[in-house]
Amino acid sequence: MSGPAPLTTDQPGQVASATPPAPGWSRRLSDRGLAVTFISPALLLLLAMSVFPLLWALYLSFTDYSATRGGPAHFVGFENYIAILTSAQVHLRAWTTLIYVVGAVALQTVLGFSIAYLISRRTHGRGVLTTLFLVPMMLSPVVVGLFWRFMLDAQFGVINSMLSSLGLGQVEWLTRQRTALISLIVVDTWQWTPFIMLIALAGLTAVPKYLYEAASIDRASEWFRFRTITLPLVWPLLLIAVLFRAIEAFRLFDLVYILTSGGPGVSTETLSFHVYKVAFLGFNTGTASAYGILMVLIVIVLAQLYLRYLNKLKED
Repeated sequence: MSGPAPLTTDQPGQVASATPPAPGWSRRLSDRGLAVTFISPALLLLLAMSVFPLLWALYLSFTDYSATRGGPAHFVGFENYIAILTSAQVHLRAWTTLIYVVGAVALQTVLGFSIAYLISRRTHGRGVLTTLFLVPMMLSPVVVGLFWRFMLDAQFGVINSMLSSLGLGQVEWLTRQRTALISLIVVDTWQWTPFIMLIALAGLTAVPKYLYEAASIDRASEWFRFRTITLPLVWPLLLIAVLFRAIEAFRLFDLVYILTSGGPGVSTETLSFHVYKVAFLGFNTGTASAYGILMVLIVIVLAQLYLRYLNKLKED
């Protein structure tokens, strides 16, 4: 008995046979092959945009290459690194950066957690308050810098106008060494306190309600509930937010460029701004690359130590 005849048709544009296609292509594209096919473009883009510039900067850090000087780069070994690590100017910029990072992150953590704790205790209007507090974080740092530059202007700024109306006199916020760095910390705190607040608020809303109910039954005080329930449960999440903000503050550049340009003198010149001056004003590309590699190594080492502390805290 013969098999069924193949389907045929006399009209053009229709399938002339019901025979299934050869399975060779589907066999070659396994699940692993499909994964590699779809991931490869993103992986190549990541290598081209991130890994290659880092390796190229690592190579340039061992040379005397300059972007404006013709000719090939000459290998100088660790001379750039030795000059950086033994420079008194670099030590001064590092100290300025440390003061800024510690002051800004500490102030943002205290204010952000306090605001989140107060908002979490409200039952009405929580969403509106959270949205209003998040507005500064949504703005561009350049816009924030220009906005506060006009606000802190010594002659025409709103802040000094308010102080003069109160009989307190004017303050040179951005042109004095004592107040310029404080002004940078205040501006950065105004913009990025909502970031800490948002993470802390997420942790506060995730605390189980039955713990507070059990504490209320035992007639525990508000301070006891905060110290034994709220803070221990939110603290690990808050430490992660502190890590992110510390890394971001360590590479601060835009606010310094807009507000003070590193002045007066070099009192607000952070390491990132100093690298910008070395690379794009002095055109010492090799030295600037060494700066960048050292900053990356510092961030990696400190982040690893911090993560070990977090893991130990989690185990305890």
